[in-house]
Formats: sequence, structure tokens, C-alpha cells
Amino acid sequence: MNIIAAIDLIDGKCVRLIQGDFNRKKIYNKNPLDVALLLEDKGISRLHLVDLDGAKEGKVIHWNILEKIAKYTNLIIDFGGGIYTEKDVRNVFNNGGHMATVGSIAVKNPLLLKEWIHIYGKDKILLGVDINNNKIATNGWTKFFDIPFFDFLKEKNTHGVKNIFCTDISKDGVLSGPSFTLYEKIIQKFPNMKFIASGGISSIHDIEKLFKLGCNGVIIGKAIYENKISLSELKDWKDKNNIIC
Repeated sequence: MNIIAAIDLIDGKCVRLIQGDFNRKKIYNKNPLDVALLLEDKGISRLHLVDLDGAKEGKVIHWNILEKIAKYTNLIIDFGGGIYTEKDVRNVFNNGGHMATVGSIAVKNPLLLKEWIHIYGKDKILLGVDINNNKIATNGWTKFFDIPFFDFLKEKNTHGVKNIFCTDISKDGVLSGPSFTLYEKIIQKFPNMKFIASGGISSIHDIEKLFKLGCNGVIIGKAIYENKISLSELKDWKDKNNIIC
């Protein structure tokens, strides 16, 4: 299972939101590169880098931060937030990203996402599906659509989506534990997808349970910044379970 650390960007700073609310943010570091270097130094190899400004505005804002982190670290980076065009996807890779993270476009223009998968390959596209009260959220969690969640995933599966993460917004940033039941259903219904859990993770016990459920990865954000899970604890857990990621 991949252990993936998250860096969310607002105004060029490393932040975390509570339940996706831009008015409830906490700044953890003014220099995301410093955070990335520390994560790498402590054994993290994968980074989930999110341009929250870009997600909200509908266009990528922080290309320069992706470029810096890719230049000065060896982290495997998936980058998203405001990706709406094929040029945006190409720029992710040109700026050092390894995967383009898409979300809103999958709702608004599903055939375009299908085209990107055809052009770049299944392993280069990571689909993020954010839900709240069974509604799918887009645009940095500011717009919601009444689309049946599992029907949506079924369509993406037929379009060739291989890598997916799902965030239960009600759990995100509150350290209350992830949506185990939801994630178990997703894994059972779509065993051919590589599923990554996101939101609410607060302890090594949560990670252990997600591992046993069959998650391909887990994205950890606030739990690291609030020292609910230490980076040394994560390293020990990976070594104990012979996980290389």
C-alpha cells in the first residue's frame, strides 16, 4: 500500500482545510518546498500536491511550486487543482509531475477525461472523487451534483480509469477516522481499480484497517501536520509490513 503525504496550497502556502471550507483553513508552513524536503528526508516517497486556489478558480495557479518540488526532491508527485485542458495535463508532466489529478472535468466533460487516458495512459491519470452527503463535489468542493456515486464510478471504469481516490468531505480535516464502510464497498464493486483512501485518517490503526480492506494507498494530511501520526511511526509501520512505496 502506498503511503502518500498531502500538501494543499493556498496563496502559495501549505495549508489544511476543515471539511473543505476555505474559511476554515490553517497555515502549517509558508514554504511548501521545505515541507516536501522534510517528508522525503523522513522516508516519504509519494506526494499528493493540490492547488486549492486552482481548484476554486478553475485554472491552475501554482505551477511554480510543482516545478520547485519536482526539481529539488525525488518525490513521486501527483498534482491537481484546476486541470481542465489537455495543455494542463501536459504541463503537469512538463513541470515534473508523475500523475495528473483530475476531478471536476470527470463530471463536466467525461469524454475529455476518456481522451486523456487514451493519450497519456491509465497510469498517468489519477481521478479524485469528492463526496458529501452522497453528492459529488467539484471546483474545490464549492459545487455539488446529484449524480449517483456508484453509477459515476461504473462509467469511469468503462472509460479506462485505473487509479482513483475518494474523499468523504465530512471526514476531511477533522481527524475522526475515514469512511471505512464506503471504501470497502468501492473496493468490492471495482476490484480492477487501484483505490486510494483519503480524508479523516487520524492514526496508524486507521492505516492498518485500510490496508486490510485492500486499499492500494492512503493519503495523509492533517494527521501528519498535527503529529497524530509521526513520520517515524509511518516508516516503522511500512518496514513492519514490508511495504515499499
